[in-house]
Amino acid sequence: MQRIIRGLHNLPSRPTGCVATIGNFDGIHLGHQAVLSQLAMKGDTLGLPAVVITFEPQPNEFFAPDNAPARLCRFREKVEALRCYSIQQLCVLRFDKKLANMTADTFIKRLLVQGLNVRYLVVGDDFKFGKDRQGDFALLQQAGKQHGFQVVNMHTFAIEQKRVSSTRIRKALAAGDLIMAEKLLGRPFRMSGRVAHGDKRGRTLGFPTANIHLHRHKVPLNGVYAVQLFGIEGEPIQGVANIGLRPTVGAEKALLEVHLFDFNRDIYGEHVQVHFLHKLRDEQKFDGLDSLIKQIQSDCQQAKHYFAKS
Repeated sequence: MQRIIRGLHNLPSRPTGCVATIGNFDGIHLGHQAVLSQLAMKGDTLGLPAVVITFEPQPNEFFAPDNAPARLCRFREKVEALRCYSIQQLCVLRFDKKLANMTADTFIKRLLVQGLNVRYLVVGDDFKFGKDRQGDFALLQQAGKQHGFQVVNMHTFAIEQKRVSSTRIRKALAAGDLIMAEKLLGRPFRMSGRVAHGDKRGRTLGFPTANIHLHRHKVPLNGVYAVQLFGIEGEPIQGVANIGLRPTVGAEKALLEVHLFDFNRDIYGEHVQVHFLHKLRDEQKFDGLDSLIKQIQSDCQQAKHYFAKS
């Protein structure tokens, strides 16, 4: 990806034209990947750049921040994932009161026509936009005829006779079904972040951990998992991870802690990716540290057994 455009005010004054799609693209799952491939192929045919239009925060996070679902990926992770596809530009619109109150006609004129000069647009046939969600697929098609751009709907991408969606992936993660989540994503579910100094509690327990701050209001999974860590020399490195609030020690903020097997290097400050491969158990509160240590030992044995079988 060559360029990120942030906000309507940064759109080019004389756009040369593009092919585009609009959506949250949370997780960049197989359904998203099919759309991105469709878009890139059309861009090649027309000799135009492919543009993904997305929102920060996501609309449901603006309207109902306390009830919005946990994201599958942070914005940085989304950008990194999009680099794997033939997308030339990412147009990021700040979803605020001003954008929420913009009429559907103004959205089309200001963004699609004047701002990007869209020649081909891919959206879901249930896509709604503009103030009070008055804009829909039919309105886009009508505008396309008026302004000279083609509007097509995203092809439904199904696995096991069900549509692939971010919601379906969240349900799989919540149920601990990482195999299904991987099928829908086309890769293991992963989270990334920078390794930071923690309270060193794991070291005193005999299980030093890499502490990774997630910078998320909510996380889509919690518990203890067999994982692989990427981003440092010797990758992938096997380990066991706890993600959640650590009830035994009374933590208040979700944290990802990874204990790596046979590893003693200093990796503070490194930006790493953690791939979640197998759920071992839910998070639980223990009577004391001795019980916690015994359980961690058991978790490590289970994870090593999983890797040996794999």
